[in-house]
Amino acid sequence: MAYYDLSKQERVDLVKKMTSDIRLDLENTTKYNIVKYFSDEDTYIRKNGYLIIGKLFCNKEFDKSVIVNCLSELHSNENEKIRQTVVNTFGEIGKTDFLLIEKYMDVSLFDEHHSVRNAVIGSIKKMGQKNPLPVLLWAKKYLNHPDKEVRREVCHGIELRGRTHPQDILPLLKELEFDKTKRVTSTLVHVLGQIAYKKRMFRNGNKRFKQLEK
Repeated sequence: MAYYDLSKQERVDLVKKMTSDIRLDLENTTKYNIVKYFSDEDTYIRKNGYLIIGKLFCNKEFDKSVIVNCLSELHSNENEKIRQTVVNTFGEIGKTDFLLIEKYMDVSLFDEHHSVRNAVIGSIKKMGQKNPLPVLLWAKKYLNHPDKEVRREVCHGIELRGRTHPQDILPLLKELEFDKTKRVTSTLVHVLGQIAYKKRMFRNGNKRFKQLEK
């Protein structure tokens, strides 16, 4: 039965059970339950899985290295659903500690499966909202990458930050102004369309973002 086929109370109970199961795995350095939830066919089960680990990461009673080591081992799993959910989990962690998971984003940006690459886009979006400076500095280095899909994915990923703080991403979008690939320029136009209504889009960015323009 799918997550949203359950009643509200049943969903609450399921999340409690998932939290208990995942905690047990982390406490015993096992992965049985995490693998089960991360590979579930229901996207909402997988989503709850990565949200739970994201919350546990912020819990001072947990050793963060145990969580990262567990995710690191699953990062190269042959199941794309597991890899996708791992990337989404890293996106939760990167909201507060991007440098800790940066190398995994570097790898997943080139994953063979589109769902994993899409998870990178989604993770850039949510991390960019909460922890923008290191995330945007990371994104900048890929805006001139020879692979057009990488340029497109990164452009798409920084969109959400641009909706609320357009001045932060406009210097980066300039890098794609003369891109010759239609797929990239179409994404650029889309992103610009999302932020164009912001009255302050042409104001100077905050001083801490000046290094993005260097």
